[in-house]
Amino acid sequence: MKITLNMLVFLALGFFVSAQEITLTGTVKDSTGTGVDMANVIAINTATKGLESYGITNHSGQYKLNLKTGSQYTVKVSYLGLKTESFTFTAQETDAVKDIVMEEQANQLDEVEVTYEMPVSVKGDTIVYDTDSFVSGTEKKLKDVLENLPGIEIDDDGKIEVEGKTVTKVMVEGKDFFDGDSKIAVENIPANALSKVEVLKNYNEVSQMKGLTNDDDNVALNIRLKEGKKKFWFGELTAGYGPDDRYLAHPKLFYYSPEYSINIITDLNNLGEVPFTRSDYRNFTGGFRSINARGGSSIDIGSDGLGLTTAQNNRANDIDTKFAAVNFSYAPTKSLDLSGFGIYSYTGTLMKSQSTTTYIASNDIENATTNTDQTVQLGLAKLSARYKPSVDLQLDYDVLLKQSDDNEVVGVLSISDITDEISEEKRQKPLSINQNANLYYTLNDRNIFAVEAQYLYQDEDPFYEAIRSEFAFTEIFPVDEDQEIYNLNQIKNTVTNKVDAKVDYYYVLGDKSNLNFTLGTTQSHQNFNSAIYQILDGDNILDIEGSDYENDVTYSVSDLYLGFHYKVISGIFTFNPGVTLHQFNVKNEQLGTTVKDDLTSLLPDVYINAQLKKSENLRFNYRVTRSFTDVNKFAQGYVLNNYNSVYQGNRGLESALNHNLSLNFFSFNMFNFTNIFGNVTYTKRIDALKSSAEIVGINRISTTINSNFEDESFSANGRYERTFGKIKGSVRGSLAWSTTNNLVDNAQLTSNAFTQNYQGAVSTNFKNAPNLEVGYRYSVNNYDNGGRETTYFTKRPYARFDTAFLKNFILTIDYDYYDYTDKEGTIDNKYSFLESDLTYQQKDSKWEFGIKGTNLLNTSILNRDSTNDLYFTTQSYFVQPRYVLFKVKYDI
Repeated sequence: MKITLNMLVFLALGFFVSAQEITLTGTVKDSTGTGVDMANVIAINTATKGLESYGITNHSGQYKLNLKTGSQYTVKVSYLGLKTESFTFTAQETDAVKDIVMEEQANQLDEVEVTYEMPVSVKGDTIVYDTDSFVSGTEKKLKDVLENLPGIEIDDDGKIEVEGKTVTKVMVEGKDFFDGDSKIAVENIPANALSKVEVLKNYNEVSQMKGLTNDDDNVALNIRLKEGKKKFWFGELTAGYGPDDRYLAHPKLFYYSPEYSINIITDLNNLGEVPFTRSDYRNFTGGFRSINARGGSSIDIGSDGLGLTTAQNNRANDIDTKFAAVNFSYAPTKSLDLSGFGIYSYTGTLMKSQSTTTYIASNDIENATTNTDQTVQLGLAKLSARYKPSVDLQLDYDVLLKQSDDNEVVGVLSISDITDEISEEKRQKPLSINQNANLYYTLNDRNIFAVEAQYLYQDEDPFYEAIRSEFAFTEIFPVDEDQEIYNLNQIKNTVTNKVDAKVDYYYVLGDKSNLNFTLGTTQSHQNFNSAIYQILDGDNILDIEGSDYENDVTYSVSDLYLGFHYKVISGIFTFNPGVTLHQFNVKNEQLGTTVKDDLTSLLPDVYINAQLKKSENLRFNYRVTRSFTDVNKFAQGYVLNNYNSVYQGNRGLESALNHNLSLNFFSFNMFNFTNIFGNVTYTKRIDALKSSAEIVGINRISTTINSNFEDESFSANGRYERTFGKIKGSVRGSLAWSTTNNLVDNAQLTSNAFTQNYQGAVSTNFKNAPNLEVGYRYSVNNYDNGGRETTYFTKRPYARFDTAFLKNFILTIDYDYYDYTDKEGTIDNKYSFLESDLTYQQKDSKWEFGIKGTNLLNTSILNRDSTNDLYFTTQSYFVQPRYVLFKVKYDI
């Protein structure tokens, strides 16, 4: 209670300081009397010569400046194409109004005096932030700076969001920074190297294609460096050590020039700070994108055949990580650009958890204690080349290599109607090579061609071993039961070759309309093999033979398509309807026979954009998609998923049809620094691929079927953010509802899930005072499976505090509190995490010294809940104890 009261007093002082101001408002108009949208307005204190307030006019030309009473200002108004206007204003005790008329500038090349940098300026589709206007000096990395910028948010996974859209590309000085991921950038680029952050909306890497396609969801970030950071090596070397042999080593170096750049990042620690997780690896696209995203077909190829255990919130009982990454770019000529990166990551993780799983059909309960020892080595490498000899021609080539070496040993003590000790081992070395080649050619103003092709090769080899005293599936598998223990082993291999290629022809009808014809194909070919064997006493091997236990499957999907789209701009509306005709040929070969499925589909899509204002729009998307599953679902031989789950494929599967609708709204109002976005999405699945399971106690045998039941899902999310001087407030929320139907013991089981997440936060951004962010997160997860209902609640207040004191010290504190309960009152867990960092660095010194503490409250357990159509699970998850270490950093 005392902490909360102190926070309220602190925020009240901030509002009191803001109250010693008056507001100057007015309207900026041109000579015709029309309001000027997006004009820059600044107020310069005539005594200090410093910029004290700024604003950008709204769609009506209105502006607003907050000025300190008793001070005199020079107010300047500027807009490209109009003469800069200025006037002198003295702030009295009451608010004032002043309108401005701007005259046309006869020659835009006239000398323009630029003395002050706008904190935020808008230039077409680009928002430019001057970072010095938003930092207090306590920021250490790009992430800390971005969190201060209005309209930008960083989520828990390190993804950057602008106006509700995920940033797809991060660049530094116009050069790609580890293309395909933003987490590496936000966690490693030093804050003191930044000059400006440019948000590039409606981004398209190919200048010829801009305006022809719908790029509203494409957002890129370009980082501009301070002059002293160009053509010089810069970076930092960080090392730390503490009790219990805890260590940290984090060197990183950067070099940028117009001709080439290089970035070197390394990180070694055993503090639980994982710079690159398996989730990051799976989601790392390398900048590769779907060739035919609007065409209406989706062909799955599967991935991660082992389903390795994932650390919760990157927290575990013990984590040791080693990370190294290099990124480069080189422009040998004006028309040729080369770039690429290499990433290596090693993570050794010890995990321990206790879980309670309730099986819906059988009503059986399993209590399990699980210990996991996991080592994961991840490798990625990419090389890109871009040749652009003229504005009419561009050629691109990219190749991305991904390979991992995963090993996991799991010990499970399972207690249900029987008690069983199980040892599982999983290992794999999956490899994928993805190549991309594109050509863009402008024949003339009316005719533009685009040729795009991708080739993917993927080889997966998951191995699984289970050793246990009891084996639940002796009635299915002809195992030798006269053994002291059961030792079952399974080998699998999936090889994928997939080619995507298409030719787009754009016929430009005028400035506001064009026709697009697409001819393309997708050819997917997969081979799947699996076998199961039992290791007997004396290390003898019993091969479990027969068509029910061995798989040798070839699965192919051929998609030939012809698409047509028409784009037209009429007033505030952009209409882009289209239709794609597909000819699908599908076949799977196994057991000496071939099953074919040939069909023709006409799949429509519609895009409508209403540009309500320059920075406010409403977008509608509707799309029909036909989806195909991967080869694993067709293999009719049994496959071991884990110690209590067996899967058998269905070679008679057909494709599913999905209807997807979405409505998006965003508004970024620079007049009053308000950022609003909202999104609703609805999906309906027809002939969906669903699970059919037979449950015996805690064990299950499942397959996949085409369901006649229609599944539906609906989601909505939104955010409202407003800045009041140095105070920023935001609220956001998300809802997700879904109803799914599966067969369990040959009976229809309908499952409904309704999840809610809400968050409110208030933060300060003072330059010469401590800063505080306080927030509250609340989530409700309600599950109803076949009439069995349960609800979980999580209340999570949090606080972030940073301050510079005694000239050379910086203190940061992060606090999170969790209150986790369920509706029945059987769960009532409360825990919290406190982390802190204290650093000392003299002015102009390159050396910094500090003390870092993690999990200072020594919390030992966190909780999670999950559900699917078969069971509910609640889990207690053990995490690393308190660590404190001493750090030294040297700025290069």
